[in-house]
Amino acid sequence: MNVKTEGTEAKTVVTGAESLLLGLKRNGIDYIFANAGTDFPPIIEAFVLLDEGTVPKPITVPHETASVAMAHGYYLVTGKPQATMVHVNVGLANAVMGVINAASDNVPVVVLSGRTPITESGRRGARVTPIQYGQEMYDQSSMVSDVTKFHYEMRYPEQGEILATRATRLALSEPRGPVYVSLPREPLMDTVPPTAGQPVSPQAVSSIAYPDPEAIRTAAAWLAAARAPLVICQRSGPDGRAAAEILRFAEEFAIPVAEPYMVRNVMPSEHPMFLGYDVKAPLEEADVVLVVDSAIPWMESLHRPDGNTRMIQIGPDPHFQRMPIRGHRSDLAIVSDPAAGMVALREAVRPLADNTEERRREIAAQAQQRVERAAALAAVGCDNPMTANWMSRCISEAIDDRAVIFSELGVVAEAMKVNGPNRIFNNPHSGGLGWALPAALGAQLADRNRLCIACIGDGSYMFANPVACHQIAEALELPVLTIVKNNGIWNAVRRSVVNSYPEGAAVKANRMPLVSLEPSPNYLQIAAASRAYTERVEHGRDLPAALERAIDVIRHEKRQALLDLNIAVSNDG
Repeated sequence: MNVKTEGTEAKTVVTGAESLLLGLKRNGIDYIFANAGTDFPPIIEAFVLLDEGTVPKPITVPHETASVAMAHGYYLVTGKPQATMVHVNVGLANAVMGVINAASDNVPVVVLSGRTPITESGRRGARVTPIQYGQEMYDQSSMVSDVTKFHYEMRYPEQGEILATRATRLALSEPRGPVYVSLPREPLMDTVPPTAGQPVSPQAVSSIAYPDPEAIRTAAAWLAAARAPLVICQRSGPDGRAAAEILRFAEEFAIPVAEPYMVRNVMPSEHPMFLGYDVKAPLEEADVVLVVDSAIPWMESLHRPDGNTRMIQIGPDPHFQRMPIRGHRSDLAIVSDPAAGMVALREAVRPLADNTEERRREIAAQAQQRVERAAALAAVGCDNPMTANWMSRCISEAIDDRAVIFSELGVVAEAMKVNGPNRIFNNPHSGGLGWALPAALGAQLADRNRLCIACIGDGSYMFANPVACHQIAEALELPVLTIVKNNGIWNAVRRSVVNSYPEGAAVKANRMPLVSLEPSPNYLQIAAASRAYTERVEHGRDLPAALERAIDVIRHEKRQALLDLNIAVSNDG
């Protein structure tokens, strides 16, 4: 391995830290989003010693939750996993929420953390500060073991590349998800012995699963014979293959699609076979339902389907084993890559399909009515304060066809107009707040010329550690547009109280406890501290022009921007 030396020829030096970094790069990791601590000296030394083209690029991230979310957002727009590294147990504690989000969204992130030195003396890397006693745990991996596919503590320097290879391959094999490796200083600083054995062998990512032909034939027969079939989905892979196949399937056989609890949008907003994001009415009508890689296709307490409705669930893990309780009905569970499964189903249904023109006309009429209702609802929201529907419609009219929106209690998807999949990313169902803004930063790092928007509630903005996020945006020259939905309240909490106790004392009280965020901080000043363009928008009529100004700054000055919007409190969004 080549290391940089001053005035001499390159020589071979192998430490555990060097082996790890080289292994990560060889396995496709281009960035390490890092929040450094006293466990990082061997990593930092290795970065300087090794040729920078042979190791991932280190990115300084001043808060751990942002580091994981940046890797998350980078993956969503590229399909390429990245790594994050944090400081021992305290750094890992801050990162855990991001790991939970990645696990919920099946996003492969290689999570690395230091681990307090094991030895008190006698070895390189042994303890030298009091905190290295206070930070030791009996089982540091237990902090994330419940939400990672793989977790391990490095023990010997020669394990560096092996662990990088195994961790990345497992993260990328379906069902995808985060992995974790803890790194004591001793093996990082130690030299790989010459007797360690052969070079590390490459390992392939597991091939995708193709569906059982008999199960596909059964599903095809049910769908072809159905009076009112329905497809439910809530995400597609970053490559959009599954979304494209769902669209083809819906178009060919006139089968409507609903996207309840969407996390990555699938259908074009105004497609004639798209019935929107509310599953209640479509599910009540359906007699056969195809659920495509959807962890939560409906709420059992609200939408439990009729006992005669046949349910087909298809995906890499159709039962979502990661969830301890999931009671959604499944008459047929098909293990398959979603895109491959949809291709097989389309081929199997084709010879069985009857004339579907009448159903096509009916569904198209329903879809058009939905589009018109959404437009009318958005139009009446241009006021002071403006509605979230109006805000969402204005955003969709201001963006181009490549823009992506990371929404955290932010945009109302029903009011948006997007022409394809993976344009709207909602926060994962795990609900770890503070995700959208750093995820947008990760997406912006992946493509500096794409408009990346983080649309977030004011409470979510606080959770995002905005000082750290705006610093990252300025330091890395990432011109993200941040839109803060400022209603001065934790509205999701307020809505939950209203829904749980509609006639309760809290609803009737002059001031509901534990929901107010007043007095609001000056969010503009937080962003302006990192030289962002900032603007407060009070009236809905002024939003289109404000969006145009902010996007112009992003396009021509390559500078981040923040808009603080006066948003009405609502029971809908």
